Amino acid sequence: MINFSKTFLAIGLLSALGTTQATASDVTEPNSPLVLESLFSELASEPIYGETALELLEQLKTKHYASIEINDNFSSLLFDQYLDALDGSKLYFLAEDVQKIARYRYTLDNSLSAGNVEPGFEIYNLYHKRVIERLIYSIDRIENAVPQMDFTIDEYLLLDRENEPFAATTAELDEVWRKRIKNSVLSLRLTGDDEEEIVEKLSKRYRNQLSQVLKTNGKDVFQTYLSKVAATVDPHTSYFSPRDSENFNMGLSLSLQGIGAQLTTEDEYTKVVELIKGGPAERADELQQGDRIIGIGQGVDGEIQDVVGMRLDDVVAQIRGEKDTVVRLSVIPVDAVSESSARTISITRDTVKLEDQSAKKEVLELSYADQDYKIGVISLPTFYFDFEAAARGDEDFKSSTRDVRNLLEELKAEEVDAVVVDLRNDGGGSLSEANQLVGLFIDTGPTVQIRYSGLRNGFTRSFGDSDPSVVYDGPLAVLVNRTSASASEIFAGAIQDYQRGIVLGGQTFGKGTVQEIIPMSYGQVKLTRSKFYRISGESTQHRGVLPDIAFPDFYDAYDDIGESSLDGALPWDTVRPVEFRTYHPVQAFLPKLRELHELRAAESPDFNYLVEQIERTRTLRERETLPLNEAVVKADRERVRRIEFEAENLRRELKGLELKEWIDEEDLYDDEDAVAVLESDSSLDEGSEETIDLASNTASDKALETDADESAEDDSDEEGDEEADPLLLESGRILADFINLSSDDLSARF
Repeated sequence: MINFSKTFLAIGLLSALGTTQATASDVTEPNSPLVLESLFSELASEPIYGETALELLEQLKTKHYASIEINDNFSSLLFDQYLDALDGSKLYFLAEDVQKIARYRYTLDNSLSAGNVEPGFEIYNLYHKRVIERLIYSIDRIENAVPQMDFTIDEYLLLDRENEPFAATTAELDEVWRKRIKNSVLSLRLTGDDEEEIVEKLSKRYRNQLSQVLKTNGKDVFQTYLSKVAATVDPHTSYFSPRDSENFNMGLSLSLQGIGAQLTTEDEYTKVVELIKGGPAERADELQQGDRIIGIGQGVDGEIQDVVGMRLDDVVAQIRGEKDTVVRLSVIPVDAVSESSARTISITRDTVKLEDQSAKKEVLELSYADQDYKIGVISLPTFYFDFEAAARGDEDFKSSTRDVRNLLEELKAEEVDAVVVDLRNDGGGSLSEANQLVGLFIDTGPTVQIRYSGLRNGFTRSFGDSDPSVVYDGPLAVLVNRTSASASEIFAGAIQDYQRGIVLGGQTFGKGTVQEIIPMSYGQVKLTRSKFYRISGESTQHRGVLPDIAFPDFYDAYDDIGESSLDGALPWDTVRPVEFRTYHPVQAFLPKLRELHELRAAESPDFNYLVEQIERTRTLRERETLPLNEAVVKADRERVRRIEFEAENLRRELKGLELKEWIDEEDLYDDEDAVAVLESDSSLDEGSEETIDLASNTASDKALETDADESAEDDSDEEGDEEADPLLLESGRILADFINLSSDDLSARF
């Protein structure tokens, strides 16, 4: 039994007198007593979980790209990954807890091979108990100890605890959490909240977190454990339970069958955040943003089931359903205050297209070197393809290549001078879509090589475009950054190898492996089956694609982004190149293009500001502690604000824009936008909004019904117009330089 501090004396007395099992919704009531024994109950496995574990091991051993052995070494790696996923920051487990569960370090492989997942559940149950204890402690301090907190003494909160030892005693862990809670309180003090407001906000925040944690079930534990079993072989191999499989497949296809609403949890209610444009809910015009769903019924006469206090993903599962079926919702309108105003609405489910992730276009008009240019920009957030709809023969199935083809035709009709394909933050998707997308810009030829292992050890095959038609043959650039991955890297690498266009931006992620979705009896596994290589023979694994011309990349401030930062990532290597021709002598023009770019960048207020911002961010991230002395924090924040303010105004002054006015600290409290920014500042409130339950979506607060600066010159004369993206505008200028430098070559080829 954990020995709590004196502040838990009253709670312990309540426990001794006897309690009943509390529900998740009970704990959200302010100042309601919280007793560990009434809140914690062990989560149990089911026979299907062990059977699935056996099936997963078989898939890993027989179909993974690498040779996988389920042995003591595998067990040890799994133990470390599982422990790190649950408590990598050493905030919940005690040293004695870790010592207790360490008996499983070299036996998890044996248990899994016997179809036994009980060790995973035992470890998680101990973690689950410790999380509840920590939240009880936090809520008690928030509701009872805020008046006694002294913000004049010099003490510090350690930001990164990854390399710290686990706490030896409960008192030692209490001290860690005392400082975390104090930091949360201090961050709200600095926004101008009084003591009563602080207690109300933080009590609600932590009680809601506890409520979500209490909704964790055995399926969540199973998903967490088996996902770590899969990830032990490589970081891109994953296991998905049936429900998570549905969410994953939906994300890849950019469509779902449901009503088309984005939902969130608020005070135990399911609240409508947004209606998806063109979806059934928007078309029916009865459900509104801000409405709260309190009941769900299936069909035209199905009984309405109460969903208040229910997990968000469970609510989502009830709202989704087959196309042309009816779901009935009991809804409290956004302008109503009580359930007495609830009304029932009926919505017929349909296929919903998630357009936010679809390809989009815009046209940038810029004046450069005494000429006017129109630069078409196509932004592609992901490489999507609706396999199920295509298999059904649907004519309008979602496909990134089909969408980009249509956008290119529109841009050609608008007579753009060049095109930028913006793949920044595009994490990849369908490999076949990347292959076909390259085909829109070349006549025929290979686009990627795939090397298989396992039963097909060492066999390499090239894939390419056999369609001689070219949708767009004009000047082209591809804009990437550190989070452009996988399919994005295939596309960018092929365009670069063919010298079909210029790759701009930052080094890409470096994911050079190919995953295949393999259905299982219970869920599915996303398994690394092969590695892809550029047509030049180089792997993108670890190294990514290096741009022809580098731009400042904000992700340069982070050293934990990219394949090279992932444990267990496969190594870089090469294969033989394939034969291919080049389209333009891009490489010959690069020295001059870089020279012209660097001259502009050196004089660009936006580029200089971005470079300095990256350095400021890197400096902030290198901090090891946060002060908990209010005066010190105020002075430090004022200093940081002043540096940022002066840097922004220098940028604006150099561009001839209106300067911002300095806002004193005390006046920030009257500025709602400023207060919102301060409250969300993770550097001031580190950890207060963390997702505690890593098992599932249970601590996530939002789900789709899906379980959901300008450039060196201001191209707008209208004051107040939004500034254009400086990296896109510079991409346009580089393309303009390319057009001018290669005019003879372009006229011959285009």
